[in-house]
Amino acid sequence: MATGSRDPQSWPKSLADYVGWEFVGERDGVFTARMEIRPEHIAPNGFLQASVVIALADMLCAHGTLDTIPAGAGFTTVELKTNLIATALEGVVRCDATLQHGGRTTQVWDATATSEHTRRKIALFRCTQLVLHPQ
Repeated sequence: MATGSRDPQSWPKSLADYVGWEFVGERDGVFTARMEIRPEHIAPNGFLQASVVIALADMLCAHGTLDTIPAGAGFTTVELKTNLIATALEGVVRCDATLQHGGRTTQVWDATATSEHTRRKIALFRCTQLVLHPQ
């Protein structure tokens, strides 16, 4: 833990809490979230930790999936891919996700993570969700 605490009560409640993601909303089929970069998001090599950016995009696509699958259905991720093309060391990372394919059994989502300050793209993310219908 970044805080060094061994007390589980002081640990973040979930990965979303640790990443510090904030769901901004959905507009015209584009789901948006943001995350303020904190010191614990920086990897030992001095760059933004790849897993933090991937987690932000993955959580946003999961949120979009939950919002677009039929009531009573669930889902699981079956594939994800990320191209990390830049970094950010401070400020806010914004992520926008769009549903590319919304079939009965699968969904494909694309997300782009961007530095709000520089407007540079940081990562391109794609995931495939398997929609699980109740038996």
